[in-house]
Amino acid sequence: MKEPDDPDANEGRSESRSEGRQSSRSDSKPQEDTTDDLYTDEEESYLDDDLDFEDMGQNSTSFQDFPQITSLTQEPPPEIKEEAEETVKKISANFFYNYEELVSTPYVTPEANIPLDFLTLEHSFGYDCKKRANLQLLDSSTVIYIAGNQLVLLDFKTKDQIYLHSSSGQGIGAIGVHPDKTYFTVAEKGSFPNIIIYEYPSLRPYRILRDGTEKAYAYVDFNNEGTLLASVGSQPDYTITIWNWREEQPTLRTKAFSQDVFKVTFNPEDDEQLTTSGLGHIKFWEMAFTFTGLKLQGSLGRFGKTSTSDIEGYTELPDGKVLSGSEWGNLLLWEGSLIKVELCRTGMKSCHQGPINQIMLDEGEVITAGSDGCVRIWDFETIDTADIIDDTGLLEIEPINELQVDKNVNIFSMIKMNEIGNNFWLAQDANGAIWKLDLSFSNITQDPECLFSFHSGAIEALAISPLTYLMATTSLDCSVRVYDFASKTPLVQTKFKQGGTSITWVPLTVSLSAAQIIIGFQDGVVRILELYDPKGLTLFAGRKKNLEAELHLKHVFKPHTAEVTALAYEREGEILATGSKDNTVFFFDVEKDYKPIGYFNTPGPVCQLMWSPANYPESTLMTVCENGYILECPIPTIKDVDDHDVVSYEIKGLLLKCFHFSSVKSKILRLMEIERREKQRELKEKEKEARRRKLAEQREAFGEEELLEEGNGEEEEEEEPLPEIFIPPTPSPILRAFYSGPGRFWVSLGSYDSGFLYHCQFPPLSSASDFQEQEDEPFDFRVLEDTEDNPIQTFTFSSNQMMMFCGMRNGAIRVYVLRQSDPFLTSLHDYWHFNVHDNDYGCIKSISVSFDSQYLVTAGADGNIFVFNIFSQFMVEKQTKAKVPPPRFGIESEPVPEDIEDPKAYSIENARRKREYDKLMKEVEEIKAAKREQIKALRNEFWKLLEMNKELPVHMQFQRTDFNIDATIHAEINKTTISKIQEVEKELAWEKQKYELGLKKLQNRFRDPLESDIVVVYAIQSDHQIASYRLVKPSKYSKLKRPSQSERRASKMERFEKEGPGRKESLKDTSGGANLQEESIIEKGKKYRPRTLSEIMVGNQIEKTRKLIQKAERAQLKILQRKKEWDELYKSKPDDDYEDPKDVQAIREAQIFMGDFNLKTSPDYKIPEHMRINAAKKEEELGHLDSMAHAKKKYMNKCILSLRDLKLAVIEEIQCLVQELKNIQLSIPSSKHIPIPQVPQIYPEEVPERRFQYDEETLLRFQRKQKKRQGDRDREDSKQVGSGSSGGGGLGFLKLSHGKEGDVTTRDSLSRSSKASAFILDLPKSSEFEKAEPSDVELEIMKREEVKHLYMQQYLCNRIKELTVTFDAELHLLRHRKLKLDTKMKLSDLHHVTLFQEMLLLKNFEKQENILQERVNSLDKEEQDMQWKINETQKEMEEKKNEITKLQEQEKALYAGFQSALGENNKFANFLMKVLKKKIKRAKKKEVEGDADEDEESEESSEEESSLESDEDASGSEDDVFDDSICPNNCDASLFELALQLREKRLDIEEALVEEKKIVDNLKKEYDTFSKKVKVVATNLNAAEEALEAYQREKQQRLNELLVVIPLKLHQIEYVIFGEVPTDLSGTLVFSNHSLGRLQERIIQLQEENCKQQKLNKECRERRKILIREKREMSKTIQKMEETVRDLMISKFGRVIDLEALQTLSVNTTLEELKIKKLRKELSNAKEIRMWEEKIAQMRWELMMKTKEHTKKLHQMNNLCIEKKKLDSRLNTLQNQQGNAFQGPRKADTVARQKIAELVQNQSEKILALKEEIALLRKKGGLILPPIISTQENEMKSMDA
Repeated sequence: MKEPDDPDANEGRSESRSEGRQSSRSDSKPQEDTTDDLYTDEEESYLDDDLDFEDMGQNSTSFQDFPQITSLTQEPPPEIKEEAEETVKKISANFFYNYEELVSTPYVTPEANIPLDFLTLEHSFGYDCKKRANLQLLDSSTVIYIAGNQLVLLDFKTKDQIYLHSSSGQGIGAIGVHPDKTYFTVAEKGSFPNIIIYEYPSLRPYRILRDGTEKAYAYVDFNNEGTLLASVGSQPDYTITIWNWREEQPTLRTKAFSQDVFKVTFNPEDDEQLTTSGLGHIKFWEMAFTFTGLKLQGSLGRFGKTSTSDIEGYTELPDGKVLSGSEWGNLLLWEGSLIKVELCRTGMKSCHQGPINQIMLDEGEVITAGSDGCVRIWDFETIDTADIIDDTGLLEIEPINELQVDKNVNIFSMIKMNEIGNNFWLAQDANGAIWKLDLSFSNITQDPECLFSFHSGAIEALAISPLTYLMATTSLDCSVRVYDFASKTPLVQTKFKQGGTSITWVPLTVSLSAAQIIIGFQDGVVRILELYDPKGLTLFAGRKKNLEAELHLKHVFKPHTAEVTALAYEREGEILATGSKDNTVFFFDVEKDYKPIGYFNTPGPVCQLMWSPANYPESTLMTVCENGYILECPIPTIKDVDDHDVVSYEIKGLLLKCFHFSSVKSKILRLMEIERREKQRELKEKEKEARRRKLAEQREAFGEEELLEEGNGEEEEEEEPLPEIFIPPTPSPILRAFYSGPGRFWVSLGSYDSGFLYHCQFPPLSSASDFQEQEDEPFDFRVLEDTEDNPIQTFTFSSNQMMMFCGMRNGAIRVYVLRQSDPFLTSLHDYWHFNVHDNDYGCIKSISVSFDSQYLVTAGADGNIFVFNIFSQFMVEKQTKAKVPPPRFGIESEPVPEDIEDPKAYSIENARRKREYDKLMKEVEEIKAAKREQIKALRNEFWKLLEMNKELPVHMQFQRTDFNIDATIHAEINKTTISKIQEVEKELAWEKQKYELGLKKLQNRFRDPLESDIVVVYAIQSDHQIASYRLVKPSKYSKLKRPSQSERRASKMERFEKEGPGRKESLKDTSGGANLQEESIIEKGKKYRPRTLSEIMVGNQIEKTRKLIQKAERAQLKILQRKKEWDELYKSKPDDDYEDPKDVQAIREAQIFMGDFNLKTSPDYKIPEHMRINAAKKEEELGHLDSMAHAKKKYMNKCILSLRDLKLAVIEEIQCLVQELKNIQLSIPSSKHIPIPQVPQIYPEEVPERRFQYDEETLLRFQRKQKKRQGDRDREDSKQVGSGSSGGGGLGFLKLSHGKEGDVTTRDSLSRSSKASAFILDLPKSSEFEKAEPSDVELEIMKREEVKHLYMQQYLCNRIKELTVTFDAELHLLRHRKLKLDTKMKLSDLHHVTLFQEMLLLKNFEKQENILQERVNSLDKEEQDMQWKINETQKEMEEKKNEITKLQEQEKALYAGFQSALGENNKFANFLMKVLKKKIKRAKKKEVEGDADEDEESEESSEEESSLESDEDASGSEDDVFDDSICPNNCDASLFELALQLREKRLDIEEALVEEKKIVDNLKKEYDTFSKKVKVVATNLNAAEEALEAYQREKQQRLNELLVVIPLKLHQIEYVIFGEVPTDLSGTLVFSNHSLGRLQERIIQLQEENCKQQKLNKECRERRKILIREKREMSKTIQKMEETVRDLMISKFGRVIDLEALQTLSVNTTLEELKIKKLRKELSNAKEIRMWEEKIAQMRWELMMKTKEHTKKLHQMNNLCIEKKKLDSRLNTLQNQQGNAFQGPRKADTVARQKIAELVQNQSEKILALKEEIALLRKKGGLILPPIISTQENEMKSMDA
């Protein structure tokens, strides 16, 4: 490892090639960039194929010997760089790097005499078992894995290890092996880390890949051929890079994902496909050529319905599919970027219990390894052809074979061993082991073999034997392991239920043989294990094979409730102290088998315990708490007290000294800053003093006037404010501490206060002090270099206290060399530093030195244990093997103490408190029992007194209130009772709410959906009954309204009818409307803006032009109106192919309803579009059926309820009549009584709503029934009584309800009953005079009354019978109607079942049908768009052809006009015609552009083109050359000018013709293209429609397969054979008689229609002949009229003219628009000129300020030159004075004076040159020449060199 000040730090090849981005260690300063110094020249050194490795090494170091040369090559010219880039492309195949120059070396402070090999790595116990793919195979016996900052090459047969240290010193991210096993890669961590490729077995660095990621690599993988390497980085960039690793060049690079990426691999079958997986994603990559080159295109896997999962393991299948694992253990088969199927085991079991970490394809089998420790083999064909079979997306398969490796095994990765004839695999166990597995699954298959076993996860503690080379470790993986680090051998391990957190070797004062180890665990348990050699035990039958060592549980106790963090034995070994995170420290008496002494509480979690050394006068214990408290207590006194008398083990009155650390780091930094400034100030004062002395000496020598001192003119610099005092809000955690003297200690802190070692002292003991309020500061400190963010985590000292070994947070080891007897650490300067463990998660937890200071052992949080050999000047022979203590006598027969396995077991103190609590509770219960007995005796005595009081006479008895001694007691009791009732209500509130919610849910589920329950109405005189329908609310289908397929797409015929030919115009209108809308919005924005002068001028010009145009438009409007009338006339004319709409409608109906139609069952049946059915339509049909059935049932229920109400009214009336009948029978003899009819009753089924009605009486009755039922359960006839009571309850309820409802329900019945009773009340009055004989009149009256009563009796009985019969008749009629409705409802139910089956079937077809329908719609729309474009193109072509025709006519008219202008017999006619027809190539008109430079360039190019064209014309044909620029003599000048003008017009017409023809050609090409596309689209549309039709046919066939129930009666069946209905009716056709008769009538109708149509056709033919004859005559008349009009025009105008064009002549709009544009341009230019003038003024001001600044600089230079001249003269004077001792002037002095004079002259010339240069700078465009160097200066420079 190298530090920035290390002279060897720049010698490495890796730094020269890595562009200076790597730092030699994580906590060092950044190195200087030496890449540019060596890159250009050095790249040429390894291009030679014949160059060997040694030459390369010499070249790499040769540049460092000449730093001047390398500095010159830092910025080479561009030409050299380009050559270097070209030459970098190839690297010699024989080129290797020097490993010694690449590898990071330890850092040693410059002035220290510590050798670089101070610590040498001897062995590594452990590896990063939780790192992905951290086990790779190089050959049949060698594997590689990462352990901290080392790559370990392990021969698992000989167990030898070879170490390769990382080059960055900051850790290794990933490793990989070449498919040929000849190379392996080491992808490192750090700042822009490298990937180093080593050759195997030479282990020489072969290639270095740079700049692949920012922080660390997560995974690397070679392709199948080994030519490419893929790497993926970790956070923050997650970059995936494809390398051409042999040339050290990246091929492709992109970001893989935004979260952690676990893995990247090539597809074995296709190197252009890759796969990455990681946190919640899987991504599929493909190398694709794009318009920018080769790119990596990624497709993210979509989980869809499957839950998102982290993907650890996957494999690529040969056909491109990917098989991956999941977090829940199932296999996911990916096709494309979607999950094709999810694979599970039979019974929906997962393939693995937990995540699947690796999937491999080997020899046609799929191998999966999971975190459950199982390896399973699956059939490849089954997985490759797997597909979903239902909506769950799961497919059940079973493995071919499976292997359960062991318990508590987590297979993280596997790699196959290439052994012929065997199928062995090596497996990486995330729980710390390496396994050898045999997957042959034969009769001789070997069991899984554990080759190596290490700790998994962080190692919490480490302890070394004080007598031999043994060490013990513990971890949270619940294991304790013992190693012999001298022989590099693990000896023994044991496991417990909880993880270990601390460990200490029992000192020799306790165990002379050093055979005991004490361990603290997570659950607060402390165990003492005894180590012994089992070979010393007596052998007997049945003993297992002897191991190297065994552990025996000697003691176990639980002093704490949280994890034990510290263990410490007193220096004499008499007391053991244990500390925990439960804020307690416990003491034990070691001599008395660890008898508890007591404990004391601490202000925070304990992190360290340390007893004072043996040379201190007192034995004290220092307790270090994490939260900043350090306590010191004396050794506790051991009291001989019986254990049963101890109530608590807490030690009261223990004298504790406390130091509460208060942060002083900010103060220290402030003091250091003050000291630094004081030193700077002193240096400045010394410099000033030296200058003053020189000035004083100069004044004395020259005798000049006193000069001002420089210091007076200088301004004092403003000092920056000192750092503020800062106290962190959260105290910094204390990491470690150790004694420096009695009451003094050093402490290391983390977080803010790191970077220093603080020397502290305990304050004086004060019993009244509060630990929480106490704040103490250290009295001294030591600065620790480069530990600001990397504090010392732990430390230890050598046996002679001259070396302090520190374990850092980033996994580095730092060794300080101290002077002897230096407790104040004054020599804490020189150190040795080296990164060993992982820099990210490899914090050193423990560091220890062997008993003889020959070995150093470190244990880190990365699970690694490293053993180092400490450098020593005296070579001592080390033991090859540690001595395991022999077994103690009687250890075999010694009983093993009962272990504490329950983590919830009581601690020692809690058990003691529990015992005391139980004892106290027992005493309390005894007291309560005695009180209860006393109260019982008093109660019995009170009852006796009450009995005695009752026996006394009444006047002597005491009242019950007299016994109340105190009324307040009763009031208090009542109050207590009420409060208890309220408490009970509160306690039962939840239960009450629960049951209310349950009842509400039941009602919501079963009662609320009901609209009406079943109501049964019984007949009165018969057994007939009628029941209503149990009606639920309408189903969802009756409310559902989905857009059906017909609404999504109309047929072509309907679409053409709706749209028609006006589609184009509508599209244009909509586009035009959109444009108008946009323009209106813009105009609204401009409406309220204030107008400028330029806008007003432009507006006036526009208004003038508009008025001129309006004049022409009015004339044009008249023409348009006339055209419109003509158009309407022409529109009224029918087309040649005109058809009568009635005929079209009749044809359409014939096409629809006539023809040879196939049945739906025929295979070639074509479903019409209007008859196509889908799930939406079927749901609507189903909803319609449900709503109809619901309405009919509802109506029937309404009728039944009305009938029930009628029955209630009848019963009321019968009751009244019966009452009247009873009253009447009282007044007539009993012999004449008619039997009273029985009153009908209401059954419970008729009023079901009353079953939920109750009152308090009902509840009380129910309570009595319940009590009675409870009492009857103990009797023999409990069942009968129970049933009777239950029936009675029901009857009672009905009687109650009947009584309430049946007595009086209506006012009419009340009135009737009251009248009857009033009528009857008068009858008994005659009985008052019974004794007297009645007279004749009275007898007559009585007879009449009797007759009347008999009549009324008969009438009332008939009335009752009439009511009964009427009601029963109503019930019979309604029952008959309901039976018919029941039949219909059954049919509707059958129809409902059929519709529902059809709907389910249609839903299965719906998805694919929608896809096909959408494709048809899209193709149809595309065809329409194409057809519209073709029509538009045709229209444009027609327009352009018309324009070409017009231009040709103009050209003909031009020639004809010129010919007429020449006249006849013009001798210059041929010449003028040649002038007119001469072909001249004119320059194209240039467009006006804003840039003046572009205008100039275009003009130059056009001039060149025109010159070239004119040359070509001149050289083309010399015969046709004539001068057309001069008019010949005697030629009419006007004709010549006319020829030239007409020639220009001809050329314009020809150019327009050429342009129009080009446009037509382009339109033809577009038309052809669109036509081809239309054909392709039409073909695709036909294919899509055929596919849709075939799918519809398949759907119809499936619908035909459904069975439909049609109930028929026998009289409806006319298909009989031999007079009988056949048993098989499958071949029959169900057809109604009405339809059959209608078809037969239709035959006659069609015959009549045929005769009518033939007659009509004959009449139409005759009419057509007449119309043709009339048309011919009309055309002749029109032709004659056109000839008459032409003759009139020629006679009036001389030629045929266009009258419309003559009328619509208007202003030249183009010219007017150009004028407006010119005006706007002038206004904008004027505005821009004003802006540039303002900028020029601003630049002039800035130029003046720059000139002033330059002038000031010149004055300063002038003053400096004058001062320099004076100083030179004084210097010369001083030299002359010093030379007075010599006689006469010397020649050297004369020469020196001349040189100085020349120098002064040169400087003055330079001043003049600078002035001229400044003057030039003031001018625009001034050129600056390099300064003139005189020959004398060149000579002086050469002399200096």
